[in-house]
Amino acid sequence: MQNHPVYTDNDPQSELSTLNLGPTHPATHGVFQNVLQLDGERIVSGVSTIGYIHRAFEKIAEHRPFYQITPLTDRLNYCSSPINNMGWHMTVEKLLNIQTPKRVDYLRVIVMELARIADHIVCNGVLGVDTGAFTGFLYMMEQREAIYEIYEEVCGSRLTTNIGRIGGFERNFNSRAFDKLRAFLKSFPKTLKEFEGLFNRNRIFVDRTRDVAAVTAETALSYSWTGPLLRAAGVDYDVRAMNPYSSYEDFEFEVPVGDNGDVYSRFLVRNEEMWQSLRIIEQALVKLDKEPGDIFHADVPEFYLPPKEEVYNNMEALIYHFKIVMGEIPTPTTEVYHSVEGTNGELGFYLVNDGGRSPYRLHFRRPSFINYQMYAPMSRGMLLSDAIINMSSLNVIAGELDA
Repeated sequence: MQNHPVYTDNDPQSELSTLNLGPTHPATHGVFQNVLQLDGERIVSGVSTIGYIHRAFEKIAEHRPFYQITPLTDRLNYCSSPINNMGWHMTVEKLLNIQTPKRVDYLRVIVMELARIADHIVCNGVLGVDTGAFTGFLYMMEQREAIYEIYEEVCGSRLTTNIGRIGGFERNFNSRAFDKLRAFLKSFPKTLKEFEGLFNRNRIFVDRTRDVAAVTAETALSYSWTGPLLRAAGVDYDVRAMNPYSSYEDFEFEVPVGDNGDVYSRFLVRNEEMWQSLRIIEQALVKLDKEPGDIFHADVPEFYLPPKEEVYNNMEALIYHFKIVMGEIPTPTTEVYHSVEGTNGELGFYLVNDGGRSPYRLHFRRPSFINYQMYAPMSRGMLLSDAIINMSSLNVIAGELDA
């Protein structure tokens, strides 16, 4: 970033103005605020304010059984809820030492990669809108709708999915889900190519994004950035590759890395991640054909809620249902940390357990909260219009920012 003269309010040459960017301005894409000092259209300083939609999820979780915490995770990054859901399920499975079948792992991979694509569709589409190009956003939103229809077949929900259960899924995938998935794999590559054709070498878009908000690898690491932002700065850290979970070690995929850490690099990294997600999903479908088709959860009756029809007609199922709901099955007294590769970076769950049915303490490592701390410092010296597209490229989700 260029150096510009910084004035103070007491400076006789000062013509600074104060601008509230948010908390309800549409350009912020969420309920958070920045109080900016402007010299003309150039930002001199800024203070970020968060907490407008803080909902005390971590404290609420201390009073909920493990399986009732899943809906809370929906409301972190709600653009990719399934990743949050399954990250939490895997954390509890790590606590309880539950080993899920390969088929469950592959089904989870499919849903998580669909969620990654859906999130990147929104982020890169909105980045186009903020630079004055609306067409690409409309092209991509049609494909996000196709992903939501797959969610509906799997769990009945679209945005806040509450998808899956501790140990696997609540039901098997039906044939319509796989039909819609294959249709998506056939249609989405064409749309993604058109989207890249609209933006990747568009002179206006490139001029608006290249060298804007460039961040070095050292600075990104010092602020604990992860995900597409860190990879755009040149660091090839991806939880799926560095610390595989859900059998990601069985898949071949590349970790896209940028070289400049600017808005344009972040855009390109997310586009390439969508291609890699398609590649992973295609591999997962092939692997599913080699697994028994009737398995969709681990054999852990002590922690996996039985189907209602069995509860009504089978005494053993009724007993397990009662024990799980009432928390009569002891759990390990220990602490665990598990992380997954969320769409904005490393999404982690730090769980302290005292042997009961609810966490003694639960902390969410929310990538948006960590990534956003750098926004005000990196905005100094920027034009206001550049700060807007920088915010878009950070993909700050208010639900994940505040929790």
